[in-house]
Amino acid sequence: MKDWIFTALCEQSFKEHFALPALSDYGTEKVYTYEDVAKEIAKLHILFEECHIGQDDKIALIGKNTSRWCITYLAIVTYGAIAVPILQDFSADNIRHIVEHSDASLLFSSTSIWQDIQPYGPEALRGVISISHSALLYQQEKEHFDQLLQSLDEKFAQRYPQGFTAEDIRYVRLPKDKLTIINYTSGTTGFTKGVMITGDNLVGNLIFARYTMDLRRADKLVSMLPLAHAYGSAFEFLYPLMEGCLVYLLGKTPSPKILIKAFGDVHPRLIIAVPLVLEKIYKNMLLPVIGKKMVRLALKIPGLSDVLYKQIRNKLVNAFGGNFIQVVAGGAPLNSEVEDFLLKIKFPVSVGYGMTECAPLISFSLYTNYISHSVGKVLPCIQVRIDSVDPFHIPGEIQVKGQNVMTGYYKNEKATRDAFTEDGWLKTGDLGTIDKDNNVYIRGRSKNMILSASGQNIYPEEIEAKLDNLPYVIECLVVEQKNRLVALVYPNRDAAQAAGLSKSDLEKIMHQNKETLNGTVASFEKIAEIQLVDSEFEKTPKKSIKRYLYQ
Repeated sequence: MKDWIFTALCEQSFKEHFALPALSDYGTEKVYTYEDVAKEIAKLHILFEECHIGQDDKIALIGKNTSRWCITYLAIVTYGAIAVPILQDFSADNIRHIVEHSDASLLFSSTSIWQDIQPYGPEALRGVISISHSALLYQQEKEHFDQLLQSLDEKFAQRYPQGFTAEDIRYVRLPKDKLTIINYTSGTTGFTKGVMITGDNLVGNLIFARYTMDLRRADKLVSMLPLAHAYGSAFEFLYPLMEGCLVYLLGKTPSPKILIKAFGDVHPRLIIAVPLVLEKIYKNMLLPVIGKKMVRLALKIPGLSDVLYKQIRNKLVNAFGGNFIQVVAGGAPLNSEVEDFLLKIKFPVSVGYGMTECAPLISFSLYTNYISHSVGKVLPCIQVRIDSVDPFHIPGEIQVKGQNVMTGYYKNEKATRDAFTEDGWLKTGDLGTIDKDNNVYIRGRSKNMILSASGQNIYPEEIEAKLDNLPYVIECLVVEQKNRLVALVYPNRDAAQAAGLSKSDLEKIMHQNKETLNGTVASFEKIAEIQLVDSEFEKTPKKSIKRYLYQ
């Protein structure tokens, strides 16, 4: 396999696909060609040069998925600087922490998010630029970003007096192990941890996708996942642009109704999804059909069942736009009932498994050779071992090594040491088995992490630590119930009684606690309900709650 460099992949694609459409914000008329994207990147490179940004400098960006977000990201990494993409769902406190912890020199932000965080700092930032229209939002007194932004078009014209051509696209060549991305993902305690991703980590994913997912020049996609997250970034953004595709940025919450309309308008060639999308469509579209008495009876009749399954499959294929080669489900476990039905009707769904620390892919199988209830086969550039005396039958921690694996956590040597075994294998924290053909089977989650339906890692201890400090809470436990986060609370009834509070008053206070808590956490960490319990939680001799009893 060719020894690829990430920036060389970008350069090659922009040159080869110069005249093709590249990016569009779904629902608008504006379409950026690869030429347009390359020009905007070149302008930002001039900005970085003029303000003396170096290859060790970090540039943070936050905002909803848009063409301008993608252009900014690409400008940072092709310049050779280090991109710090931040999920816009994070709380203002956490965003500010990430900007400061990452040592970001510049921040590209939506105006509304900057308004939320700017009253508190961050003081080390040299400047803040609107991600949507390149307007200055903030600069330190000694800086002159405002002048640079106003003169960018003029400087661009001076740099390319004969006009900008494909041959003018030349991106820096960097060592394969050069830090390229710092992806912040929730940690088990305290604030988020910065996963250090190299260009080679990205290449491992992109080249595997090239030989497996089979996108072709001018194919179309709908991007629905957060691009600040490793899964969406790799397979809905970077990989399609390496192949000359047109990516439509959805830019809104991907409800089944919105998605089905977008799929019908775009007719995407590849669909990258989280299981929740498939599960909702199964529940809303398919169950009402197969749940009918006459249909249930017909499905038991040989021959007739095949005809009905084909009709259901065709209906589902049409709902997804009718032009796709496969739907890739990843980021969270796929409900076994939904998976079994999709396989029964021969729907082309492929399943993968990964984590941010692997940028993100560890295993994947095409629907044509997918083994039911597995999470695919280990990638060629990855090794997997199971920490078990019998890896084929007895679950153990899944541990990985190879091209995709991060170099560590930024400015967190202890967390990095804890993440790896003594002989250098990354500890995924997941429990599983493996078969003789290298198919991986997830058997459970180690520690206490909850994986949301949209693929976000949720660490309940972080939420509990906040809730424990609210009125009349003695101890609490955050659990998942029917795809919702619920807080079980053992309240201080003695204090409530001493204060003259009734049961109704205490319930109102807990409702207010819920609202207060939800105002301090990310959107995917918000709890749906507080349930009061009558007695203390059962504990181990070390006084830790026996969490497994309450799942």
